Amino acid sequence: MNQHTQELINKGEMLPLMEDFYTIQGEGFHTGKAAYFIRIGGCDVGCHWCDVKESWNAKLHPPTKTDAIVENAKKYANTVVITGGEPLMWNLDYITNALHQSNVKTHIETSGAYKISGKWNWICLSPKKTKLPLNDIYIVANELKIIVYNKNDFKFAEEQASKVSKNCELFLQPEWSNREKMTPLIVDYVMKNPNWKISLQTHKYLNIP
Repeated sequence: MNQHTQELINKGEMLPLMEDFYTIQGEGFHTGKAAYFIRIGGCDVGCHWCDVKESWNAKLHPPTKTDAIVENAKKYANTVVITGGEPLMWNLDYITNALHQSNVKTHIETSGAYKISGKWNWICLSPKKTKLPLNDIYIVANELKIIVYNKNDFKFAEEQASKVSKNCELFLQPEWSNREKMTPLIVDYVMKNPNWKISLQTHKYLNIP
């Protein structure tokens, strides 16, 4: 990568775009809402059950001009979800400013393992045990989404919930490959602990991206 491209990436004027597409938000608080997804390559959190491991290596995803990404996004929806990979590995100030100038709402899904950049209408924090969130993101998270792979994840969920604000929406989501085993346990847990809600990967049930 030449120095000029690297400088543009550092400023957020280019990003390693893996894919972008218009679909229905499948998870969490905004389930069912039409949104344009921007998936940025690069992640070192290393979840063994990640369903987009092809996003991990940023070098596989060519740097794309952020202005072009924004132009595509605003044709489709008034809400953009920036995800990854781990999107906060990159400077997101430029892309969110450009989207807001076009009256597009900005949502992010992040592990919180990197410093926050960008201006957000909604922050979905999805912490991972392998690389915990930085402290600064807990107080600004609008939504806490814990992926439940085994019974130990309920304890982890409560540990993470103790750090977010009282207005943060709390979700437990079964890991897809283990959903038949964990979903009944989540149902039981939420009924006993109604401060939590259940999130499902409805886009997979609907067979959409």
